Amino acid sequence: MRILVTGATGLVGSEITALCEEQGVEVHYLTTSRSKIRETKTVKGFYWNPQSGEIDRKCLEGVEAIINLAGTAIAQRWTPRARKQIVDSRVEALQLLHRTLACEEDHRVRMLLSASAIGIYPDSLGHYYEEIEKNTDPTFPGEVIRQWETAADSVERLGIKVAKIRIGLVLSDKGGALPRMAGPVKYWAGAPLGRGIQWQSWIHITDLARLFLFVLDHDLPGVFNGVAPNPVTNKELTAEIAAKLRKPLILPNVPAFALYWLFGKMAYLMLSSQRVSSRKITDMGFSFRYSTLREALDAIYAGKKREE
Repeated sequence: MRILVTGATGLVGSEITALCEEQGVEVHYLTTSRSKIRETKTVKGFYWNPQSGEIDRKCLEGVEAIINLAGTAIAQRWTPRARKQIVDSRVEALQLLHRTLACEEDHRVRMLLSASAIGIYPDSLGHYYEEIEKNTDPTFPGEVIRQWETAADSVERLGIKVAKIRIGLVLSDKGGALPRMAGPVKYWAGAPLGRGIQWQSWIHITDLARLFLFVLDHDLPGVFNGVAPNPVTNKELTAEIAAKLRKPLILPNVPAFALYWLFGKMAYLMLSSQRVSSRKITDMGFSFRYSTLREALDAIYAGKKREE
């Protein structure tokens, strides 16, 4: 099998590409940086620029499925310019893929798997969200994800199956949220955020890559939550990180107003609560390697110790 991956040089994309190489799946990938184009026996890069509509159509040669991970990071100050980039980077990428597939009549693509996020679910301490939830978050993250998923759904009009993976907090020592959370803890400055009772639905990066390929291998269209089976509160997450690093938590919780002062409206991401279910994917036969937070952190930091 050969797949096309957008965002392949990012945190999640790199993990999916590495897993594909392990499994003998050939990968074509699209990058906006010509310096990141490389070619090996199983991986080949191609240039694209969704903003200008430029794409090397040779990227589709022999491709049976597309994994779309393209999008500017939402964890930044939401200035007017940043907000536009966050939306456009997601929507324009999918629109360009749509146009390209529509023009290439002899392509072999049968499925699109597009990243999404659990931030589409409304902030709630009590609700347990499954994929059938109809209500969506009314704030900026919810609007971004609604547009993102709508753009992905449009590809169905070409007769291509579409799956959307709503990703939670990705745990990896190579980037993302975990190093940013662990940093203060290492220097005895760690503390829960806000009241610390907000739910955080997380997933180990290895399981997330495996989940993408499971959906692809089993030809499963629809929406799937990309989270592990056991969500935790922010207080529990902070405490587990501190225990793993053998550091005390001696400071009081970081007040919500302080987070909004430091990060602006983006602090909403740190304080909102989404307790999200993984039951749909497990009922279909997917098995998590890391179903508890402790197992995930043990694996991450055990690997780090071996490297050191």
